Amino acid sequence: MTNNVMEKAVILARGLGTRMRKEDESAVMSEQQSEVANTGLKAMIPIDRPFLDYVLHDLADAGYKKICLVIGPEHDNVREYYREIVKCSRLQIDFAVQAEPLGTADAVAVAEDFAAGDPILVINSDNYYPTEALLGLRQLQNNNGLAAFERDAMLSGSNIPADRITRFAVIHLDNDGFMTRIIEKPDEETINSLPEPICVSMNCWRFGPEIFTGCRSIKPSPRGELEITDAVQYCIDTLGCKFEAPIYKAPVLDMSFRSDVPSITAKLKGKEVNL
Repeated sequence: MTNNVMEKAVILARGLGTRMRKEDESAVMSEQQSEVANTGLKAMIPIDRPFLDYVLHDLADAGYKKICLVIGPEHDNVREYYREIVKCSRLQIDFAVQAEPLGTADAVAVAEDFAAGDPILVINSDNYYPTEALLGLRQLQNNNGLAAFERDAMLSGSNIPADRITRFAVIHLDNDGFMTRIIEKPDEETINSLPEPICVSMNCWRFGPEIFTGCRSIKPSPRGELEITDAVQYCIDTLGCKFEAPIYKAPVLDMSFRSDVPSITAKLKGKEVNL
């Protein structure tokens, strides 16, 4: 347990963006958006300014001060933008390089020096999270946590199509509001066995230093990647960590496919940003 309110956030921006690079003639995008989508670097797709700027703005609003962007060695444009182009008065932005895209647990592991024993928020670079969830995890007294997003709120308020949301991993909670496991690709029978409200994981985590032991202790999943969910389960089952899972009725926006770009553009365009 810790009484320290965390100020550090890690943003995973190393992904290959395979789905974003896939052509989609139905997606209405500007020429500049299309050019960035071709690179697969979803976080830098422009909506007046890079999508990631909006994520960072809300982190600053929630009280985070120190940010670590986990990037690949080829992402010099990200480093240049946040070091030389954009001016940051509320945030200090650092970088950690994940040499190869070996999975989300490997990406988290490269931020261990940045964490330096402090609790950290870990989020995706292609999701726009509600500020209340970012603030809620920051203020938890427990070292470890996961924002649980009500599936009905996601269905009604997110830009994500319903057929994608119904395939998202769901969270099994105990009676005290702690996560016991993440259920990937749940079938209808599994969903029906869970108590209401059904909550999904959008990879919005609070981690104590135990997570790095978990990341080092797991083996690749069947798809050949080191998965953060496996590291979390190791922390629960082997290290005895408890993951508090506050529930939020606010939706998360997702920038995975080209078809997501127009809807996110409409929701964020004109929003003021102060980094």
